[in-house]
Parts: sequence; C-alpha cells; structure tokens
Amino acid sequence: MKIITLISSGRKSGNTSRFITQIESELQKIGKIYEIPMVFERIQLSELNLEFCCGCRICFDKGETCCPLNDDLLKLRDRISGADGIILGSPVYVEDVNGIMKNWIDRMAFNSHRPAFAGKAAAVITTSGGGSTMHAVNTMARALNTWGLQVAFKAKFRAESNLPVHEIKARYHRKIKQTAKTLFDSIQAQSVGCPSFQSLMYFKIQQKYWQKNSHAQNNYDYSYWEDKGWVDSSCKYYIPICSGNLKVMAARLAGALVALFFI
Repeated sequence: MKIITLISSGRKSGNTSRFITQIESELQKIGKIYEIPMVFERIQLSELNLEFCCGCRICFDKGETCCPLNDDLLKLRDRISGADGIILGSPVYVEDVNGIMKNWIDRMAFNSHRPAFAGKAAAVITTSGGGSTMHAVNTMARALNTWGLQVAFKAKFRAESNLPVHEIKARYHRKIKQTAKTLFDSIQAQSVGCPSFQSLMYFKIQQKYWQKNSHAQNNYDYSYWEDKGWVDSSCKYYIPICSGNLKVMAARLAGALVALFFI
C-alpha cells in the first residue's frame, strides 16, 4: 500500500509535518498487523516549482498537458496517480489553507472537470496555534471529493509552535490513531470497489451536470466524460463497484436532489 503525503507548510519540521509523521507511524503499525507493506512518499509543496495559474483556461479547453506553465505540476499529478492513498496537510492561515496549498488546488482545477483519482482514499489535516473552524479542512476535502477521491477522515489539530513529539502523542494519540485506521480501512474498501455514500453522491452530481450540458459535445471536458462512459445514466460510479443497491440508489437520489438546486 502506497501513501503519498503532501505538506504545504514552509517549515519542513513544523507541526504539520510532525502530526503527519505520527499518522504515518500508526499506519505502519496497522500494516504490520495485516501483513501489508506500507510505502510512504512525502512531498513538501514549498520545495516544488508550482507557478501561479494565469487563468488562460487551456487546461480546460485543450487538456492539462497543454498548460503553458512548464513546472512540476504534472509530474506531481503522476506521482499521486501511482499512490493508493493521500494525506494532505496544511497550516491554517486566516481561517483557510495557506497560499501554497491553495495555489496547488487552483492549479489542479482541471481535475474538477475530469476526475482522475477514483479508487483512491484521502485524509486531510490542518494545524493551528489557536482555535480554528473546519473551513480550511473543508477547502481541501471539497477539492479532493470533486477530483474523484474518497475523503475518509478530516481532522484539525491545535498546537503551539514546535510542539514536542511527546506532547503530540500525549494530547492527540487517539485522534491520530483514528485518522490512520480510518484511512487504511477506506483504502482497503476502495480497492474492492466500495466507495462511500458521499463519493457516490458526488459522482451523481457531476454526472447530472454533464447530462444537462450534453449540448457541449465538442467540449474537451464533455468528451472526457463521454469517452469514459460516465454520462450514461446506467453508470453508477467512475470505476466498477460492488456496493449494495440500496446504498447506491440512496446516494444517487441524494446527488440528483442536490443537482436540482446547484446545476
């Protein structure tokens, strides 16, 4: 099982990194119990060359490989594609993710039109020195859900600057353990085609959008959905699934109802 972690903090050994290290440690323990080798790849977004989006829409209209910004974005996208699970971590800046994380999300916006990460699960965490709402966590979670990932766990951690590891363990051991176990279980469920109710609902919302916009058949995004067979009403999800009929029907109904108000 391969898990890729993306950290947007400019501090390589800051609290966000420390909390993720503890989550990885718990995942390693779980892997040993189930005799599943765990492989981790950590990426500091601040160390990559990720230019700001210039709003040209070329990634929407012609595809992301035509992006005029010759930087590390697509290489990073490919590395994510090779993982089973993802952990996103960001410090909270003014009640949201920091600029590095937001820039990466913005640059990956083409995935909101052409989801490419179905079958993968994710956990998202934030760290802050003071109290914070779930807004920053939800910024990351909404993006991942739209990209086809199943967000298994969302967590925020409050910790003063450079909190010692033993204090992190003492205060948050149960929450860290829960994050790791939920992510592990979600990756396992995804591997056998059992997406969450929310993931099934997100698919239906997107499907309804492209069914409603079928007039845009020459559109690059529509062609992507049509080629995948996702526009067809009989298609239930991005990939083959084994979820129970009742769960699928309820999720698709919920998605269709949401689509009535937002599409």
